[in-house]
Amino acid sequence: MAATPGTPRVLRAMNDRTALDLLLEHGPLSRTRIGKLTGLSKPTASQLLARLEAAGLVVATGTSEGRPGPNAQLYAVNPAAAHVAALDVTPGHVRAAVADITGRTVGSYELRTEGRQAGSAVRHVVDAVDGAAGAAGLGREALHRVVIGTPGAFDPGTGRLRYASHLPGWHSPALLDELAATLPMPLEYDNDVNLAAVAEQRLGAARGHDDFALLWNEEGIGAAIVIGGRLHRGWTGGAGEVGFLPVPGTPLVRQVARANAGGFQELAGPEAVAVLARELGLAVPDGTPQETAQSLLSRAAEAAAGSGPDRTPDSALEELLRRYATRLAVGLASLVAVLDPELLVLSGGVLAAGGEPLRALVQAELADLAVPRPRLVAGAVQGRPVLCGALESALATTRDEVFDTTR
Repeated sequence: MAATPGTPRVLRAMNDRTALDLLLEHGPLSRTRIGKLTGLSKPTASQLLARLEAAGLVVATGTSEGRPGPNAQLYAVNPAAAHVAALDVTPGHVRAAVADITGRTVGSYELRTEGRQAGSAVRHVVDAVDGAAGAAGLGREALHRVVIGTPGAFDPGTGRLRYASHLPGWHSPALLDELAATLPMPLEYDNDVNLAAVAEQRLGAARGHDDFALLWNEEGIGAAIVIGGRLHRGWTGGAGEVGFLPVPGTPLVRQVARANAGGFQELAGPEAVAVLARELGLAVPDGTPQETAQSLLSRAAEAAAGSGPDRTPDSALEELLRRYATRLAVGLASLVAVLDPELLVLSGGVLAAGGEPLRALVQAELADLAVPRPRLVAGAVQGRPVLCGALESALATTRDEVFDTTR
């Protein structure tokens, strides 16, 4: 029979979850410390810890030292209670990571997919999951959940990937069914930029903010929207696909789905940085559009900050940064006019390369182009925000399941 609110069983489960969350937040704690943080008596805290230890959710990790009186037994969340995996899928790579229930990454793997058979998306996912699980010393059957981040979004009505025609092999209507039949654990899918926003909301620059937008720029430009603390995905999962946004400064792009491009992508995507650089007579380094944009913006940021070899008054590099900031602000002004967010977060390798000089220029331009003036900040999650956000998403659901002691 299902438990009802207020019963001893439910109250015990609430106390158990509170204690587990405290252990995740603070690390190993003594029985006395848990009692003080939860408001429970020592006998009740002792019963709680015994119950969680018997369930395999906490383990004794040693004793406290360096304080007056006898050493106290310390307890921590059992890392082996559950493991999750996350995947960050791009046209050239599938990056995977496995974390234990505490959030510690215990295995990672990177699979290069350029030049591989286009129809082998299922094999890429399986190989990446197995690679990361193997690096953690686990088999795939030990994983409680996998969260996969991709460009675009899977349409909830059709199950097909939309807004990402540049991702080969991922557009079969049977893909999700094939993955579910191949892998034994629950699978979840989300847009890569949405997952970067999850990472910033839980661990980075957007902590404590319930209304914000994140602008992302790496292989393409996109956004994530958080309203009332929750991601807004839209009817078909396409909310935030701002690369398709018509904006002044570029010809009107038609048939945007077929072209996989739109006004804001043409105006401020990574390819636009090289175009601006050539207009200003700058040498453009070889590489992918993302690599080229990052190199140019990094040099421009150094020039604007007064460091590096390119510092000259009113240099072409500083002009590159100013013009690119204006282009970014044009698209952001449309977002601000519609959403009126509390905070804007700039994320992705291209925007990170421009650093504080680019952020400050965009903030100043946005003040001229929009009536609301949200605070503009740089993303704080280092490394791979999409992979980090996918892990955080997988962990949140898995903890709810594993930590539910009423089950």
